[in-house]
Amino acid sequence: MKKTLKALKFPSVFLLMLSTFIACDKDFSVIESDVLGIDNANFYIDSLVLPINAYNKKLDTVQINNLPSNLLGVFNDLEFGKTSASIITQITPASYSEDFDINPIIDSVVINIPYFSTVTGTNAENTDAADYKIDSLYGNIDATFKLKIYQNNYYLRDYDPSDVDFGTQKYYSRTENLVDPTHNYISNGNQEIDFDNHLGELLYENDEFKHSAGYIELWNVTETDTTITYNAPALRILFDSNNTNDADAIAFWQQTIVDKHDDAVLSNANNFKNYFRGLYFKTEAIGDDGSMALMNLFASDANITIYYTKGEETDRTQDEYVLNFSGNILNTYVNAFNVTLEDGDKDNGDETLYLKGLEGSMAVVDLFPTDEDLQDFKDQFRDSEGNQTKFINEAHLVIYEDETKVINTEDAYGDVYHKFDRIYAYDIKNNTTTLDYQIDPFEDNDPIVSKIFSLSQRSTQGKYKIRITEHLNNIIQNDSTNYKLGLVLSNNVNVTATSEVLNSTDDVTAIPSMSTITPRGTILHGSNAIDVDKRLELKVFFTASK
Repeated sequence: MKKTLKALKFPSVFLLMLSTFIACDKDFSVIESDVLGIDNANFYIDSLVLPINAYNKKLDTVQINNLPSNLLGVFNDLEFGKTSASIITQITPASYSEDFDINPIIDSVVINIPYFSTVTGTNAENTDAADYKIDSLYGNIDATFKLKIYQNNYYLRDYDPSDVDFGTQKYYSRTENLVDPTHNYISNGNQEIDFDNHLGELLYENDEFKHSAGYIELWNVTETDTTITYNAPALRILFDSNNTNDADAIAFWQQTIVDKHDDAVLSNANNFKNYFRGLYFKTEAIGDDGSMALMNLFASDANITIYYTKGEETDRTQDEYVLNFSGNILNTYVNAFNVTLEDGDKDNGDETLYLKGLEGSMAVVDLFPTDEDLQDFKDQFRDSEGNQTKFINEAHLVIYEDETKVINTEDAYGDVYHKFDRIYAYDIKNNTTTLDYQIDPFEDNDPIVSKIFSLSQRSTQGKYKIRITEHLNNIIQNDSTNYKLGLVLSNNVNVTATSEVLNSTDDVTAIPSMSTITPRGTILHGSNAIDVDKRLELKVFFTASK
């Protein structure tokens, strides 16, 4: 597995120390001098544990457009309950003012949206093809759900008319206190929109849709040759003019697109977006099971392809017209949680912390709740004249799963349920990564093994370490701001983009975007946990002169 080490950013001594910390799972190691001996050294090494406040923050109305990718399907979280994720997306032609020639008639239409997938080997039955696994699939891949695709009739504008600077329009989730809890709602900041009240024609319906990791087999048959290609797994829907069941869908695309070839609606992007306002991929649960996957709508082969023939009756040729998924793409959620998520106790901290993706919950860590707490911390590392007398070698939050509440069995969807969980920490004042994340030299394309120095991985005992060494050093040495930390569950710690929280009345004004598209959740011991040995706490290891 390839790793990138940013060696130029660090002196060699620091990298050596870094490797020492990484190589060992102990909290701290003391290497005695073979020359002087520890008793003869003019310094000593010690540690302290600092109490902190950590509390729950319920997430309402989080931004659901401009996300890195999008969820589709139904997922029943073993601890939190069920969520159905749907997608509303604009589409735009790959080219405008297309010349469809004489008598263009559609042969077929293909909707293709790839999954994020990885090759696992050669297919046993077809050695020309590969076997795959879907990288971001949640739940039971064999489970089915209802999928319907409608034309969307609600116009998704690009700019916010209430913004004096005409900023980009943001769209937010709405999952509570709804007129019909089975519908998909959003907010544009000023009003709520129910997409089920803006349905166009029903183009596709499958009451037993299932995500598939199988390869896609494509045949290209000509008068002289036949070629077969094998593509990676994708949500692929074919409407064939030779299939009577597809007659209505074929007629829709013929009348809506091909027959408009001389119309101004196909002449530019603005005209087209107002004319054809997009597609609505609506999911519904079947029973208690389901599966949900991240869809790659930004892939080069994510599109709608219209295949048609054209020309005189005696001289017909084949051509195609491509529509891309672009513009506004929204993820909407219908939640049926069995856990009540609510704001926690900011003053005393909470016994239990709930990290839940989507429009769920996060934790806020307040290291020094009062100015007195902050000054007391500084005074421990400075003398009366403000000179630093102790030097922090390592500082991290110690976090434990609540073993009385989490599900961690081998048969949960074929694996230990929380085995690959990653907790992502960020600066909620500036909505940026922590200093320790920024200097973490361990990067990998695989998010499971990336940024393991600053964010760590989950231990087999359900323990996490979030390093904040540089943050504390910055406070002591530079009197920098003591910002609060946000903790969320993330399915990709490499992605640092954030999504806004609508009309926030507290410190949390945005959350990491990957949390918005992470359907999973976990439950942790808080800073006020009943089990004192597993309370969320801050450990600091330091060196001081004798």
